[in-house]
Amino acid sequence: MDFVPPNMVTMPPVFKQSVTRSMTYKLWIAMATLVAVAACGPTADKTPDATPDLATEAARIAHNSIVVDTHIDLPYRLTEKPDAADGGDFDHVRAVAGGLNAPFMSIYTEAELEAEGKSRAAAEALIDLVADLAAKSPENFAVAVSPADVRQQFEQGIVSLPMGMENGSPIEGDLANLQHFYDRGIRYITLTHSLSNHISDSSYDPNKQWHGLSEFGADVVREMNRLGIMVDISHVSDEAFWQVMDISATPVIASHSSARHFTPGWERNMSDEMIEALAANGGVIMINFGSAFITADAQAYSMVRWAASDAFKLEHKELSAEEVSEQFKAVWEAEHGPIPYASLDDVLDHFDHVIALVGVDHVGIGSDYDGVGDSLPTGLKDVSSYPNLVAGLLARGYSEADIRKILGENLLRVWSAVEDYAATTSTST
Repeated sequence: MDFVPPNMVTMPPVFKQSVTRSMTYKLWIAMATLVAVAACGPTADKTPDATPDLATEAARIAHNSIVVDTHIDLPYRLTEKPDAADGGDFDHVRAVAGGLNAPFMSIYTEAELEAEGKSRAAAEALIDLVADLAAKSPENFAVAVSPADVRQQFEQGIVSLPMGMENGSPIEGDLANLQHFYDRGIRYITLTHSLSNHISDSSYDPNKQWHGLSEFGADVVREMNRLGIMVDISHVSDEAFWQVMDISATPVIASHSSARHFTPGWERNMSDEMIEALAANGGVIMINFGSAFITADAQAYSMVRWAASDAFKLEHKELSAEEVSEQFKAVWEAEHGPIPYASLDDVLDHFDHVIALVGVDHVGIGSDYDGVGDSLPTGLKDVSSYPNLVAGLLARGYSEADIRKILGENLLRVWSAVEDYAATTSTST
């Protein structure tokens, strides 16, 4: 889940405490819909300018490779709108159509919940949701806690559901909670989100209270290394990134970031120097598909719209959040039009740029499906679209071996390295 202008994705309300281990009837209907929409069929755009032979080859590669996407916000989408599961960007039918084998489920907690003391409860509820989804539909889904699980489930034709925690605030100042969440299946943690928390400063927050990581945050990185949890630097401030690079003994990931080269000055994306450091550490940048991450035009549009939306909300305090969203969208788009969507070629440019900098071993997919709303590029509108990406890579001259690395093998390599390091350590810091 990423901060983008309202109506590209509705700004999330305070987490509803009614979403607990005992799932509501509506939520079960939503989960059932995820695996019962075959009549609707895949909805991906046709591959732009792809010849039939190229499209066929792309589909073959996508369906015979392990495709890992490190950031899909399905769990929060189901809790936010449990009666609208026929929408969104992810369901089983479209995942199979796109060849998606290992979508990391984002266990996202809103930044504001830390001050309310509700972060851990929110995370627990979303983990329960993922576990229940796999338990309810074992022929389609299985929770994965290791690369070995992903490979085995791939051979079985089951979609793996590994989990990453987006925002470290559920750790709540207690390193023991890292062990707890590891035991619950969390395999990466994004240290912060839209506001600086007790672990790290945020790229979005002008209040950089720690000038990078807090002292506790440095301990968190070390303990994640010890346990075998991947450190995710998406969302952190630049200072925090460089401190993580100094501290981490294992490769680090950016689970859903893109190249700042194309969005100059925007701290949420990674600079060339940061990408080079990430690669030197053995890590991987997973490219975010949201248009605001991909082109300067979409990024500038997003920032202006976000500010205008905040002003509109302050002027209309009598309106509900939903009414603000609907009325602002109508007013804004009547004057400014919708977001200037990025194209598939624009996304491919990010892969090209990273590979030119550091080689093909250090880039992968972190789409942010279900997290960036109506801002996805043409040709990459949902999880059935990965063959389009493959076709684009083939058209640009990438080999099948390199494409397999991009689709999933790079991330699995990092995950394995983090596991291997944890296996050699036995005492906490």
